[in-house]
Amino acid sequence: MTTSERYLTEYLQWLTIEKGRSRATIEAYQRDVTKLLAWIKDAGTELDALRERDLERYCNQLRLQKRAETSIARTVASIRGWFAYLVVEGYLANDPSIRLKGGRRGRSLPKPLAEEEITALLDSIPDTSPSDLRDRALLELLYGTGARVSEVVGIDLGDLDFDEQLILVTGKGSKQRLVPMGAALTVALRDYLGARGRGSFPGARKDARLFLNARGGALSRQGVDLIIDKRALHVGIERSRISAHVFRHSCATHMLAHGADIRVVQELLGHVSISTTQIYTAVAVTSLKREYHNAHPRAHD
Repeated sequence: MTTSERYLTEYLQWLTIEKGRSRATIEAYQRDVTKLLAWIKDAGTELDALRERDLERYCNQLRLQKRAETSIARTVASIRGWFAYLVVEGYLANDPSIRLKGGRRGRSLPKPLAEEEITALLDSIPDTSPSDLRDRALLELLYGTGARVSEVVGIDLGDLDFDEQLILVTGKGSKQRLVPMGAALTVALRDYLGARGRGSFPGARKDARLFLNARGGALSRQGVDLIIDKRALHVGIERSRISAHVFRHSCATHMLAHGADIRVVQELLGHVSISTTQIYTAVAVTSLKREYHNAHPRAHD
């Protein structure tokens, strides 16, 4: 392991332990900095010899590779975070990235599914097998709570409180919040947790996680993606239009469209800043305008 690679390993450990960053964030930072280190090596230079112009040249090369501006912006954030750490730890005397600017992070509007599509998808799942009951409960939970897929696969049986109809969810930075169980989700979870559902998976009593795979182990994020693809295909929803995150978008957008207070939605989704939640307000308004123009007799010339 080179000195630079050791610095990177220490930095990733610091992000994990001290800052509580999520696994996805850690993996993204690792990819970004590793690519930079490979570029430094190919350029025949050393880490402590880097200057601002070198990093600008690196970012320009990313643009020539047709990398998206949002991707470049994330790369710059990764690089700046790493160099700041190196300076604080005394590994570098100066930070060459301090004035580095990346692409603009465009805040594109999420594209939720229509309420009718969500209903059709959920209602299309039968109740004939343990996997059916699991998949219905899983998708009801994704849509009913707006939880992130990483949060959903991390839910344990002990996190469910049917008396209070609440679920304890552990989000980014290990922060916990309570989310409500709606009526449809409560029914789906009870059906799944019965003898015909979760209890039918091999070794179900040995694993504390709520959602299990066919082998009886904890369901992974990739497993959730496969389930969503399978169920969406059955009702004719294109794969490019749906993901676990689309359920989160749809939950927030539909709640706001039905009059929910934005701070309630912020709390439900676990957003630190309300500005993150406000993007869904724009989505709801866009949907409202589209429906108005489609339905109102005097909306057209």
